[in-house]
This record gives sequence, C-alpha cells and structure tokens, in this order.
Amino acid sequence: MQIRPDALPAQLAKGLKPLYTVYGDEPLLAQEACDAIRAAARAQGYGERKVFTVSGAYFDWGPVLGAAQALSLFAERQFIEIRIPSGKPGKEGSEALQRYCEALPEDVVTLVSLPRLDKTQMNGAWFGALDAHGLTVRVDPVERRALPQWIAQRLAAQGQPVAEGEEGQRALAFFADRVEGNLLAAHQELQKLALLHPQGPLSFEQIEQAVLNVARYDVFKLSEAVLAGQLTRVLRMLDGLRAEGEAAVLVHWTLAEDVRALKRVREAVEAGKPLPMALREGRIWGAKEKLFERIVPGLRLAQLTPLVEAAQVCDGIVKGLRHPGWPLEPWDALQRLALMLIEVAAAPRAPKLALRP
Repeated sequence: MQIRPDALPAQLAKGLKPLYTVYGDEPLLAQEACDAIRAAARAQGYGERKVFTVSGAYFDWGPVLGAAQALSLFAERQFIEIRIPSGKPGKEGSEALQRYCEALPEDVVTLVSLPRLDKTQMNGAWFGALDAHGLTVRVDPVERRALPQWIAQRLAAQGQPVAEGEEGQRALAFFADRVEGNLLAAHQELQKLALLHPQGPLSFEQIEQAVLNVARYDVFKLSEAVLAGQLTRVLRMLDGLRAEGEAAVLVHWTLAEDVRALKRVREAVEAGKPLPMALREGRIWGAKEKLFERIVPGLRLAQLTPLVEAAQVCDGIVKGLRHPGWPLEPWDALQRLALMLIEVAAAPRAPKLALRP
C-alpha cells in the first residue's frame, strides 16, 4: 500500500508493519520518513539495528537474508535497513527481495530506502513485492505552487504562524521564492526562525531579515514557468541559473525544444489529429501536457515562425556568434527568447476552440 509522507505518522500510531519502503528524490522528506519509522521501532523495543547498503552488481545478498532469520543474542526484536542508492538491485537482488518479502520474519521490522524510481523500476517484480507486503512511502518534491502552504504548516507546527491576511501571504511567497528547489535549506531557515524568535506570529519583516536566498533552479522548471507565462518567476530563475553556473547551451536547448514541440503539435492538430493524440505522439506528458492543452488550441503557426527564427539566432549567440539587433551576451539573448515564448504562451485565447482545425 502506498501513502504520502504526511500520512505516515497516523499509520505508525496504529502499529508497526513488518516492512516499510521509502522512495523518492526529496532528501529532507525521505530522511524524515525514515527517522519516524526508526523512532517508532525503537519505542516498540526493536533495539538491534543492522544496516545493509547495496552497492555494485556483485553485492552478496546472503547476509541480508541470513540476518533476518538469525536470533539476536541481545534483543528479541531486530530493525533491518536495506539501502539501495542506485534503485537497481539487479537480477540476484530482485530475486532475493522477492524471497525476503514472501517470508517476512517475526519480531523484525525492515526498512528499504530507494531513490526516485522510473516506470520500469516500479513495474519490476521486486518493487511489486515490496509494495504488496508492506507500507510504501512515496516522497515527491514539493512543487512551487505548494511550497507556501508547506512552509505555513511547518511554521505553525513550531508555534510561529505567519500573520493573518495579505501580510502573511506576502511573507510566505517571499519565503518560497528564497528557498524554491532546496527543501533542506528551507528546513534550515525554519530552524533559524525558531532560534531567533519566540513562539507567536511572525511578521514579514522578521522573515525577510532572517531568510537567505538559497533557492536552486533547474532548466526543466524554467521551461514550465515559461509555458505558464510566469514572467517574474522566469526572470528570477534565469538570474539564478546564471549565478549557479548553469550552461547557457542547456537552457537554450530546453527553450528551443519547447518551441519545436509547440510547432509539431500545432501542425499535427491542423493536419486533423485530435489534440490528445498529437500530444501523445509528440511525447508531451506530465505538467507540460496540461500547459500544452491550454496553449495549443488557440495557437497559430504564424505565431511560431518568429519563435523558430529567434531560437536559431539565439543558438548562434550562445555558441559565440553575433547577430544584428540581438544582445551579445548569451544570457541576455536567452532572456529575450524566453520573453518571446512567454508572450506567445500567455496570449489571449479564443474562448472555445475545437481541438480539430
């Protein structure tokens, strides 16, 4: 059974399961989930702890299988951790994990920790066995739109809620902008506020003075922000990526690929294909699929022609070429391309355009 991290405390309060699996790519939330399971196990008398880290293709699974069956000389209950940093146990490991799940020992609680898994890994028999025989905690990153609420909940939990009304929302937005993409840093800033100020409502000024600018951005989130027409956020992300030393060529490739994808999908729609089919054939899914569903129906190919040309010009500038009428600095050119794409993505749409031309 799969649950979200925020549902884990209630599950632990009902009693311990013999097997827990924590997987995902958000280090803070994964660490907190594992710590909560460990603490619950200690409180229930699982005093002996053994940790196995699966590394390399030739890892010996024998001690793992043997440890669960061995009686402890010092404690009646054991807590066993199996860490698979690569998320790939291999053929032997897959078989070992399935055998382990089919014969879960009494008086043993097992915690398996994994990174983010792709669809193929999640469809593997070994992961299916872990999910079927225990409790699986899926740890997803906190998206930007959900970050202010996450911060508000954490502040309230430590007795420091934000002020009510517009000032509080402004403070949360400011906090989220400073820590976006870096939840570990957000946690540190929350702890700092707990040390600097007593319990009670926090003002915008108190948060502004304490919270550092520790946001981290990636080009894929930049792409989503551009397509969503989030001008202020896009400018902030471009500045952040530049300061972090991100390669301008990678940022250009991401923006240019969005331009090409919009053109391909719109051409497919005008050729008579339904939009869902055009998106599927264009390999557009997830968050971008929803953005394309909003943009494409009201888009005209004539709007994309200047964008395609601009992407070609920007490609040359990023590679050291000059072009009349364009900035010499690659990041300035990237900003111009991003603004052009935002203008097209955020253009007013016809109220009800059919998915077929």
